[in-house]
Amino acid sequence: MSESLIPMSSEPASVRDKQKSRPACPVGESVCPVIDEVMRLRELVITDPLTGLYNLRYFLTALDQELERTERTHIATAVMMIDLDHFKSINDTWGHQAGDEVLRQTARIIRDSTRRLDIQCRYGGEEFVVILPSTERRLAVQVAERLRENIEFTPVVAMGREIHVTASIGIAFHSADHPCDATGLIAKADELLYEAKHKGRNQVCYPEFSVETTAVSGAEKDLLHGMFGGAPEADDAVDQTEDAEAGDDDWSDGEWSDDGAEWMEPSSDWDGEPSDPVPPPDRR
Repeated sequence: MSESLIPMSSEPASVRDKQKSRPACPVGESVCPVIDEVMRLRELVITDPLTGLYNLRYFLTALDQELERTERTHIATAVMMIDLDHFKSINDTWGHQAGDEVLRQTARIIRDSTRRLDIQCRYGGEEFVVILPSTERRLAVQVAERLRENIEFTPVVAMGREIHVTASIGIAFHSADHPCDATGLIAKADELLYEAKHKGRNQVCYPEFSVETTAVSGAEKDLLHGMFGGAPEADDAVDQTEDAEAGDDDWSDGEWSDDGAEWMEPSSDWDGEPSDPVPPPDRR
């Protein structure tokens, strides 16, 4: 597959610029029909004609470049697979024209719900795919959830009727610590997509966030306590807690002054005059 489909630059390969640099006219003319035709054909080669998103050919080339970028920058890349739920029933019930309008609107929602640097593609049929370059796990999940909600709560108007659509989404990640080639990454995203389908559709599935924990033995804990002056015994800690709670009770019957600057302690020999103000408790 030719890399000339995607111009190499210092920016991410996923930045789509409609005003791509035009080749210079060979005879120096400001208007060159030949160059215009070359640019138009170039756009057709990488664009899905129905939705206006990138096509599968562009996606595969761009994914290879983004994975290579991840290896250089050590910043994760995410791939989001999106499939419309029960799309066949839309075609069967409302016809293929309505189905095409659903695909076009879904493409618009995908563009509006993702960033300019993301690569939005039609994968085939009612399935879409988005590459999220330089994107860590939590942000990718947030983007996917926002997209899923936007699809769910934006009805499609077709044939004079509103058609409600939902989507299932699977997200896979490639990072320097957990590398994966393009084929494996697509397969993992597709696997998670169908997991979302099996769990009831209209949801996002992704790998669980792993949290590394370090086990510390009892001997190591004792050593650390000794290095830092020891730690209070359990009984001492209970006594300190009880003292603190008792101290809180000592203040429970007072009240703050009207301006909130002083703590007013109740007086047992109330004579109609306010008691002497006392300092507020230390609430640090």
